[in-house]
Amino acid sequence: MIANALSGNSDKPWNLSHCDDTDVMIAALSDMPYEIDIKGAGTAMRFLTALLSSRSDSGEHVITGTERMKHRPIAVLVDALRRLGASIDYVAEEGFPPLRIRGRQLEGGHIDIAGNVSSQFISALLLVGPAMTQGLTLHLTGNIISRPYIELTICTMKEFGADVEWVDGATIEVKPKLYEHVPFVIENDWTASSYWYEILALMAKSHGGDAATETSRVVLPGLMDSSRQGDSAVRYIFSMLGVKTTFAAKVQLSPNTVTLTAQRRVLPRLDFDFINQPDLAQTVVVATALLDIPFRFTGLQTLRIKETDRIAALKKEMEKLGYILDDRDEGTLIWDGSRCQPDENPVIDTYEDHRMAMAFAPAAIMFPGLRINDPGVVSKSYPSFWHDLKAAGFTIENS
Repeated sequence: MIANALSGNSDKPWNLSHCDDTDVMIAALSDMPYEIDIKGAGTAMRFLTALLSSRSDSGEHVITGTERMKHRPIAVLVDALRRLGASIDYVAEEGFPPLRIRGRQLEGGHIDIAGNVSSQFISALLLVGPAMTQGLTLHLTGNIISRPYIELTICTMKEFGADVEWVDGATIEVKPKLYEHVPFVIENDWTASSYWYEILALMAKSHGGDAATETSRVVLPGLMDSSRQGDSAVRYIFSMLGVKTTFAAKVQLSPNTVTLTAQRRVLPRLDFDFINQPDLAQTVVVATALLDIPFRFTGLQTLRIKETDRIAALKKEMEKLGYILDDRDEGTLIWDGSRCQPDENPVIDTYEDHRMAMAFAPAAIMFPGLRINDPGVVSKSYPSFWHDLKAAGFTIENS
């Protein structure tokens, strides 16, 4: 949507998702009010900060969000944009939204930014690079995390006609070449598919891998085998947890359709580095523990600054189900099989985090009657989640 807006195209891309994150972006790009409230959409906060800073015709705006958003750091992006000539002031606390932004033409040039920060900071800078008079050379220092998200950004930019390339393993060059008007179809979301993988994995466990479970299936449209989404790795992770992925060519369905089937599989332990797929972590943590598979998951450092501190939230909520997680090493979460007495009637708190609700909902397979507080948080990325669960046979009641 940012690339499309910078191309000057008034038509929206096709297959936009119907969720809070998309809605706030549509509203901002369509109306451009003086105060833009992006609610809890971290992606919109970062991408719009870059967009508003780099458009001389955008005027002055204040961009703000939820109380949690006002405590999510943004100084790395603001400092980088300022070095490129942007006019940005903090309205309240230094280093955090809200921001007051005065749009102007940015010259661009060479800039260094840490590679171990949120990839959304990097993507935000890349997306506005073509509009800078000198283009942008972005050098990523140190460890580069979430590289697939950066690759996905570059791929999207190229589809809109941008001249952008990796110069070496840590440097990206964006030439000053404006985006073009192109029709663009958005692929469906592999991250959202992860909850269905979790459901089938837990079904196999709860039914002991019997024939009824193995004939169960979930069909998901609009997912590509050749996807550049980093979270498409979900199919490889869950193949180790007993879920088979079959693409359309083998099941006589429409193109870009995936069929998931469950099969009983016993894995003694799972070690995985989520450095490139941090948004899958909650789903895999819940699924793996409930499958009684000890794990050591690394690359989780960005989970501290998501919609909530996801590591702290996972520890607290998993304890309600009787699982004791260890986070003594930063960016690492371990379950060695340690158990405690679960709550008699567990109630899962969601901390204004859509992924907490969706990752824990399938746990109802092992904990019938599980309650989820503030279920409406799923509207951020997957508003039809509860409806889809009902369609699949779950019984869901408001309590």
